Amino acid sequence: MPLKRKIQELKKKREEVQMGGGEKAIEKQMAMGKLTARERILSILDEDSFNEYDLFVEHDARDFNMDKKKLHGDGVIIGTGTIDYCPVCIFAQDFTVAGGSLGSMHARKITKIMDHALKMKMPLIGINDSGGARIQEGVNSLAGYGEIFFRNTISSGVIPQISVILGPCAGGAVYSPALTDFVFVVDNISKMFITGPEVIKTVIGEEISMEELGGARVQSEMTGNAHFFAENEKDCFEQIKSLLSFIPPNNDKKSKVYAPKDPKPEFKVENIVPGDPTQPYDIRNVIRGLVDNSDFFEVQELWASNMVIGFGRMNGETVGFVCNQPLVLAGVLDVDSSDKAARFIRYCDSFNIPIVTLVDLPGYLPGVDQEHAGVIRHGAKVLYAYSEATVPKVTVIVRKAYGGGYIAMGSRHLRADFVFAWPSAEIAVMGPEGAANIIFRKEITTAEDPEKMRKQKVKEYKEKFANPYVAAAKGYIDSVIEPEETRKVLLHCIDVSKQKQISMPRKKHGIPPF
Repeated sequence: MPLKRKIQELKKKREEVQMGGGEKAIEKQMAMGKLTARERILSILDEDSFNEYDLFVEHDARDFNMDKKKLHGDGVIIGTGTIDYCPVCIFAQDFTVAGGSLGSMHARKITKIMDHALKMKMPLIGINDSGGARIQEGVNSLAGYGEIFFRNTISSGVIPQISVILGPCAGGAVYSPALTDFVFVVDNISKMFITGPEVIKTVIGEEISMEELGGARVQSEMTGNAHFFAENEKDCFEQIKSLLSFIPPNNDKKSKVYAPKDPKPEFKVENIVPGDPTQPYDIRNVIRGLVDNSDFFEVQELWASNMVIGFGRMNGETVGFVCNQPLVLAGVLDVDSSDKAARFIRYCDSFNIPIVTLVDLPGYLPGVDQEHAGVIRHGAKVLYAYSEATVPKVTVIVRKAYGGGYIAMGSRHLRADFVFAWPSAEIAVMGPEGAANIIFRKEITTAEDPEKMRKQKVKEYKEKFANPYVAAAKGYIDSVIEPEETRKVLLHCIDVSKQKQISMPRKKHGIPPF
């Protein structure tokens, strides 16, 4: 057969396979408001940069008449490409082919691109749109999931792993996204759950929709399983590109450096924080007053919002921010916010991203519910994460830093490299009101005017203990700075910390309070 004819045959075969489950299945996918797997990949990557592998792979199942079914590409597309000219590995499950179900060869394609990503130290993006394990293949499907989970774990902290949920993701399938660094979901499209509505109805007799059980908002606002929420797929893809602009391609490299820009003039930190320590404010505006172009890329914005985490740039270089949010629960640490902060700290540490901590909290959230939910164990994760992190760590105490919250939020005692405080900072074992009521209880109760005496003792306690100068006198903070000096001080600290090296005790790994 002449070469020209063979090339024509290849093109025809390629076009046939690239149609996935066929025109009707594609029309059904589009009717659900979803792009096809191939459209998704091409929308994320730079134009004409996608190189596909294993296009002609077919399943090898024989039971239940599977030998008579031809599943193009076995329901998943894999390959490499670029985003903003930086190489990435990518796979996308194709729901038009057997519902994107995972069988042996489907899993083998995914693990092949995962192995390639780790070997080449490239970010991995996985687009999940699957009905779950392919029942006809039995234990081979389960084995495929296990192989994927193992690779997620081995690659953790070495290359960025991004999961995009663009359809159902049920049963064992949800654990691969849960093992990755960042999970993206889209409203009315993304679904994540262990047991579906039918099983729940059968077992406990409760009726619930897939959206109520594990929709995008549930995973973004209630469970914390998702890190980014988008209104549509296009918005989601833009979020992915933004994230990749902030993080490095692997743990041996630094994030891309951009041209430095001053913060926008409307975000002046000295005008954001109220003088009254009981008045709330948005810590994100303080961050915007510190970072280049006031561009702050928040992570897990909708969950545990008493803690704010995310990326910004200072002098063109990526910095991770961990901050209490006084707008929500006065910025207290609780079970969820502790998990949120600790995981982000460990991510930044794994990928060489300096950490800036902005402190304003009254401590850990008290209450029976928190105690029974394990606030001791969860709160300890923050202590562990800060203590373990070896990247540059700079802390600024903006206002309140009481009790265990002072220690936990990147204190000198957990080996922060630099600790500063604004003049408005109150550093103490507990709030002045509560402390005065305990320390001066006898004087207050026996006074002719107890309320007047209480106010006097509160003022006395504030002047003597609840201020930054006591901690500064002990060397626990490096300096008390003016708010408008903060960006300049942070830039200097990050710059002088670039060559930071620290040796830790030799060990296989630590044992965090998981």
